[in-house]
Amino acid sequence: MQKALLTFLLTSSLWVMSSLPAEANDTISVESRQQADTLLDKLHQDASDANWDSYFSLYDESAVFLGTDATERWDMSQFAGYARPTDGWQYEVKSRQLLQFDNTIVFDELLHSASYGLCRGTGALQLTENGWKIVQYHLSIAIPNENAKAVAKLIGAG
Repeated sequence: MQKALLTFLLTSSLWVMSSLPAEANDTISVESRQQADTLLDKLHQDASDANWDSYFSLYDESAVFLGTDATERWDMSQFAGYARPTDGWQYEVKSRQLLQFDNTIVFDELLHSASYGLCRGTGALQLTENGWKIVQYHLSIAIPNENAKAVAKLIGAG
């Protein structure tokens, strides 16, 4: 029985792994990488300059922005209502990783903010008729593991 179960698990694992895309990092073209980097760099520059028309043009109309607060799951209209009255915000990109799967690029970037320290931005870009557009952006504050329990206690966990 154990031998049959082990054989089944190995066969299933091989089948699942064979259906996954090839190394995503290796499949991103130089052109797609440059376009994604340019778009995300422009996003951060536009936010810093409070250039909201340009900033929101980088998002797909059906995009979602997830902020640092658990209640912040905003469509573009809601997010624009939050952002447009402000003078902008500045995040310095420390590093960025890109993975491409067909017409979608997923990304994660480490950011530094004078207000929040080390943050992480993650999201997805979709290739549209109008070029790459952000379809989701998620901003989170990077909490070192050794501080995680204290932070969890602050926000009501446990």
